[in-house]
Parts: sequence; structure tokens; C-alpha cells
Amino acid sequence: MPGFPPLNAAGTAHVQCPSGSKASRGSKDRKPWRKRKRACCTSAPCFCPRTERKPCMKDSLRLRLVSADSCFSTIKLKAEDASGREHLITLKLKAKYPAESPDCFVDFPVSFSVSRTPQSSIISIYSQFLAALESFKAFWDVMDEIDEKTWVLEPEKPTRSATARRIAVGHNASINIEVDPRHPTMLPECCFLGADHVVKPLGIKLSRNIHLWDPENTLLQNLKDVLEIDFPARAILEKSDFSMDCGICYAFQLDGAIPDQVCDNPQCGQPFHQICLYEWLRGLQTSRQSFNILFGECPYCSKPITLKMSGRKP
Repeated sequence: MPGFPPLNAAGTAHVQCPSGSKASRGSKDRKPWRKRKRACCTSAPCFCPRTERKPCMKDSLRLRLVSADSCFSTIKLKAEDASGREHLITLKLKAKYPAESPDCFVDFPVSFSVSRTPQSSIISIYSQFLAALESFKAFWDVMDEIDEKTWVLEPEKPTRSATARRIAVGHNASINIEVDPRHPTMLPECCFLGADHVVKPLGIKLSRNIHLWDPENTLLQNLKDVLEIDFPARAILEKSDFSMDCGICYAFQLDGAIPDQVCDNPQCGQPFHQICLYEWLRGLQTSRQSFNILFGECPYCSKPITLKMSGRKP
């Protein structure tokens, strides 16, 4: 593939030095980089993931190859951020590369746009990838603390691009937060899920204590201070302690969704999937609908229950 060096017998690749240097012509010296280090580094950085020789470039710009296909049209590289998290970038080189920019695939919370010219190298893209990693460090630190210290109900296996977390706050009650990756310590969008008698007091506390929010503190600490709660700890409680199966389909997960509707009757409190409760209420002759709200009876206690339909169709 034009624009990218081939692998040698050892499985590593090296960008050629200027045509006038002995290193590019195959010097007999087995360690030519010692003599040609300056010329090589100033022209094109080396591509040497793991070899016994010293790389002739700064560590921050050393490409770390994970895999590549036989013709180097698809290349996967990795890097670590300042907190030691490993990240991958996949480059798909087009037929007219380097005239055409390669497609870049990363697991970022926002789109990754590469600034380049036809003369730009893969090194340039990789350096922009590294800079982007550092710009999201604070965001990933915030999300990692939440994942490590609370019970996250959704997503079950969050990716690095995921900006939302549904966190358990008690028995069949949770808070869904949407974090701004550019300002991760600012107040996130919050939505409480659960029975009204449980989540309404939390909403009142959020409104009353919002002035206590301090961007200098972590997001998790701010949520504790504003809501005046301690989130269920992973070290003490099990997930089953505050999650129940749907009272209609008797499953916890249904097409990736978990129960997010709860009967408001304090003596009942049975959770349901939105789609299950929707189908149940639509099948009742006594239920009625007003705009996007369905009114009917709870399948368990027969007390009044309402279902406010979300933007997505169930």
C-alpha cells in the first residue's frame, strides 16, 4: 500500500530515511540508527512497536501496532492515556491514499475529526489521536469512578463512548445521568426512574441543593451532596438487592432494556418493562389514553398505574 512501509521479517516496519542516507540503502552496519538518528527523526519517524533496537523518535509519537491486514489497507493501533487506559484506533486506507484521507474508527464520546493534507502521514493522525485521548481524560476519570463505586444498571458493559449511566439509588429506584464529555464535572442531565413516592423527594432535593454543586469536586461526590444520599456500594450489596424482574414477562433484560416503570403503590412497587406495560394496558378495556400517557390498572395490585411514553416507540 503506497504511503505505508511494509513489514520486515521480524514483523516490524520502519519508515525509510531520506534517500541520500546510508540507512535507506541498507548499510552493513547492524545498528545504523546510532549514526543516522538525527536524519531519520527529522524526516520521518520510525514505526517500530517492539524491537531490540532503540526507537529513533519520541515515545509519545511511537506507533504501537496491534494488527494489520496483508496489504496494509486496515491498520489497528493502540495507545494509553495518562491514567493507563488502553485505547484503539483503526485506520482504513483508501485506494488513493495518501491523496484521500483514511477512515478513522475510535471509541470516543464525540466524533473524531482528523486535520490533514495529502502530505500528512499516519504519524500525524496518530499524534492527533493521542491529543484527543488527553482531552477526554477527565471525562473517563469521572465515568470510571461511577462504574467502580456504584451499581450501574445500564449500560451493562459501558464502552468508552458511552456518556449515559443509569445508577441504582435504592430498591427499584435509579437515576439516569447524561454527562457532557467536554465538561464532565458540571451538572449532568438527570432523570429519576421509579415509584413517585421514592423519586419525587430526590427531585425536590436536586432543585433545593443545586447551588451546592461544585465543579471542583468529582461528579459522584456532587451527586451525593446534592441528593443527600449514599449510593449502594458494590462492596456491600449485590445487584439483585435493588433490581427485580419485570412483573409481566418475568425477565430482567428484554432486548437490552431493563424494567424502568414501577407501580406507585408503596405496598406493591412492582417494576415493568415499558413495552410490557404498554402492551398490557393496551389490552385492557378499562384503560384510556391521553396524548402520550396511558392510564390503567397495575397487573399485580389493580391500583391505578400510568405510563408516560418516551420519545422512542416501544
